[in-house]
Amino acid sequence: MRSLILSTAVRFLLPLILLFSVFLVLRGHNEPGGGFIGGLVASTAFALYALAYDVTQARKTLRASPHSLVAAGLLTALLSGLLPLAAGRPFLTGLWIKREIPVLGKAGTPLLFDAGVYLVVLGVMLMIIFSLAEEPKGERKAKR
Repeated sequence: MRSLILSTAVRFLLPLILLFSVFLVLRGHNEPGGGFIGGLVASTAFALYALAYDVTQARKTLRASPHSLVAAGLLTALLSGLLPLAAGRPFLTGLWIKREIPVLGKAGTPLLFDAGVYLVVLGVMLMIIFSLAEEPKGERKAKR
């Protein structure tokens, strides 16, 4: 059963929840928050969308497969660890940009690592949510 109220509310809530998740990531490298909680909040937005519409529509709205999000996140986190190696420092040492960026504040490799964690958590959670929410192919035929 599809709820008109829920589907209308989700269209307005999805961008707000995603914006809040990005806020958590950007705030998290200096204060509580970060990539993990930001990824959980973003996956909650798509879970809500999948409840309001269906999983196939949520996958279309995502525009990327959860597997590719996990891969991009792992590569981003690895890159944040390899950049200090290229600078002659130990793996995963924090490197910082000298000038502050207006919205981000002090940016550096910890923010890059948080972005990687964000993508990994978002991808893994969406794989779990989408696989649990999808109907098995045999059950679709049995309902008709």
